[in-house]
Amino acid sequence: MKLAFKIAVRFLKSNKGQTILIALGIAVGVSVQIFIGSLIQGLQKDLVDSTIGNSSQITITSDSNDNIISNYDEKVKTINNTDDRIKNISVAADGPALTRGDKKDYSLLIRGLNIDNANNIYDINKRIYKGKKPKGNGEVLIGKVLKEELDVNLNENIDVVTNSGKTKEMKIVGFFDLGVATINESWMITTLETAQNLFEFNDNITSIEMQVEEVFEADVIANKIKSNLDENIKITNWKAQNEELLSGLNGQSISSIMIQVFVIISVVLGIASVLAITVIQKSKQLGILKAMGIQDKTASLIFLFEGLLLGIIGAILGVALGLFISYMFTQFAVNPDGSPVVALYIDPIFIVISTFIAIAASVIAALIPARRSSKLSPIEVIRNG
Repeated sequence: MKLAFKIAVRFLKSNKGQTILIALGIAVGVSVQIFIGSLIQGLQKDLVDSTIGNSSQITITSDSNDNIISNYDEKVKTINNTDDRIKNISVAADGPALTRGDKKDYSLLIRGLNIDNANNIYDINKRIYKGKKPKGNGEVLIGKVLKEELDVNLNENIDVVTNSGKTKEMKIVGFFDLGVATINESWMITTLETAQNLFEFNDNITSIEMQVEEVFEADVIANKIKSNLDENIKITNWKAQNEELLSGLNGQSISSIMIQVFVIISVVLGIASVLAITVIQKSKQLGILKAMGIQDKTASLIFLFEGLLLGIIGAILGVALGLFISYMFTQFAVNPDGSPVVALYIDPIFIVISTFIAIAASVIAALIPARRSSKLSPIEVIRNG
């Protein structure tokens, strides 16, 4: 085996131009694989983050007629103990209401939240662009769109009317922008106590919201939670509510895999064809080596080692080139504000897997010339010159 390795290195050094071209071919294939894979993963991560990054990924509501969840502290404890991947739990007391503008009435969803807990999900503190978060009874935040529609300012009072006909004067202490026009137009955020008093929920709530560590396991975690709670609840998760998004993500993943498969096939065919020619080029040397007593197995190992060495060199160069191309893409493909269209996402596991696939493909490609070299007859080679 040591002899085969030394001969393989000598063969590679004897034709440096050919060796460099093969290594560059592998490097280009690996770099395309790294770039396409990182690009698709970055795009998917951006899509998921923009869709559910600052929203509830699993939501629990009541299945009863009054839509009320009682004893929610016990339920929150049960949820916390259900799965270690659950994080950022927040409760809410929501109710519909109306407020009157100069020209028309506006439908509202008054959301009573524990602001500190809800901030972990909605990032409310950073989304308040003017004013402060509500603390006292009757203080509210309203969205950017609703502010413009009502033409109101900080510390102004507005009247809201609940679905039961109750009227309450609210003080505007801040304005938020959650990045979704419908939310900015309809949500009115207040304290949990304010909403409970306004809608006469007592100490009850209407929903429990949460996020999870592994977003694509949200449906599995939701089912575990449901099995541990009573029957009078309804659980929804983001995957069930975003089937079109999931379909698009699956399509992107399949496209990425297909591109990478064809890249690997082209690399394998290229290496196999070049090494097969090398067998012909080195047939005289192989014939002499066999006449001197080298075994067919050793002759085959020479080309397998060539494939292995070429694969390692090409893979290392390819990873470096792929990361460089990915970085340059984020520098040139930018939005008007200067941020990258697709953020650079580097997955170490994906890169390691791509590296091993390239090396394995190179070794597999070397099997054809290795088999051919083992069948060379030294007498035939020497006789034919």
